[in-house]
Amino acid sequence: MGNLHLLLIAAVAILAATAALPANAAVADIVTPAFFNGIKNQAPNSCAGKNFYTREAFLQAANAYPNFGNRGSLPGSKREIAAFFAHVTHETTTGMCYVEEINRATYCDPSQYPCAPGKKYYGRGPLQLTWNYNYAVCGRANNFNGVGDPDVVARDPVLAWKTALWFWMTNVRPVLPQGFGATIRKINGIECNGGNAPAVRARVSYYNSYCQKFGIQPEANTSC
Repeated sequence: MGNLHLLLIAAVAILAATAALPANAAVADIVTPAFFNGIKNQAPNSCAGKNFYTREAFLQAANAYPNFGNRGSLPGSKREIAAFFAHVTHETTTGMCYVEEINRATYCDPSQYPCAPGKKYYGRGPLQLTWNYNYAVCGRANNFNGVGDPDVVARDPVLAWKTALWFWMTNVRPVLPQGFGATIRKINGIECNGGNAPAVRARVSYYNSYCQKFGIQPEANTSC
């Protein structure tokens, strides 16, 4: 009976541990091939992102950020993933079209991180990482030379997704409890308060659509 009792305790412990697995363990189940490709296939075949952005690269990058998609409950986790991909869809234009932004300005603020000669820090990747200071800090976090070689973000699809997840986890995720509208303010606040109402509506529309695909209701405060 003693051994049986120990076996029962062990079984309960295993079940409890399984039930408490972080929501990140289910990211691949939420971001299915159908969901991911449904976004990417909105882009014309001429888009650079058509072959650059892959689900496999995203999942590999997500392994470096195990707290992504872990909101303590499955609906909360799905909302985070829906919000992330809503912004990715909008930032890359028409699904996952752009790897690099069209307006390739320098975006250099040398006050803390001197810019490398001839390098420009325009938007690259799924969330269009911009400015030399973001490249510098993101580079340190993800083991690449963000200031000296910002172009690597547009060459390495896994790294591109890592930059997006870094920006999300560092700057955007903390405001998630305030609603999707707060994430718009963090990513591009100039769109809010009438700055670019069509862009805000597009982001919200993507978010609502992805929540619906995940079988959940959006929370309040979806617009900014």
